[in-house]
Amino acid sequence: MSLENRVAEIIIDKLGVKPEQVTAEAQFDTDLGADSIDQYELIMGFEDAFGLRIDEDEATKLTTVGKVVDYLKEKGLD
Repeated sequence: MSLENRVAEIIIDKLGVKPEQVTAEAQFDTDLGADSIDQYELIMGFEDAFGLRIDEDEATKLTTVGKVVDYLKEKGLD
């Protein structure tokens, strides 16, 4: 399963959105309806799924699906 699909599965599961809503440009708050608790749960889901720790400064920058995928690629995950 591709990195993008794994990220999308977490977002769909945590936010309950439709797969077609999860585009690279989709913003978690405005486009996908996430509040601060949802965004925290997304970060925890990414940490659990990919076995890494995302520090608070980095987490605040991960506002779109594409930024999450790019961040994970930078960490050498795919």
